[in-house]
Amino acid sequence: MSSTAGLGPLNVVDYSPGVCNIGPAEIARRRMAGHIGLLVTAAGLAALVVTGAPPWTRLILVLPAGASASGYLQAWFHFCAGFGARGVYNFGPLGTVSEVAAPEARARDRAKSIRIGVAALAIGIVVAVVAAVLPI
Repeated sequence: MSSTAGLGPLNVVDYSPGVCNIGPAEIARRRMAGHIGLLVTAAGLAALVVTGAPPWTRLILVLPAGASASGYLQAWFHFCAGFGARGVYNFGPLGTVSEVAAPEARARDRAKSIRIGVAALAIGIVVAVVAAVLPI
């Protein structure tokens, strides 16, 4: 029998360099961004199919699909890529941030931000390519 331990989102409630830099309000905002990006991607695909646009035009879906993936990844990891790149974190109300002082912590945050960005771009590319080759 297999276990699902370790497959859920992180359960960190305080700043941890390269691991967690946002609290519940920011996580909810990233999740909503993922939902909106998913809806825009689906609506964009539907519009391109309905209008009879050439299949290669579906590659434009890389943008909303990548944005959606970014939102979901940030919510899942409790880590804002933008905050990590800027060297800040937020576990309070939306719009408030605290500075990350330690240079090694900032470096870990930047590295995590880059990994999230690369993963989101890769997911966006895969979605766009699959949409372009679908026979619809």
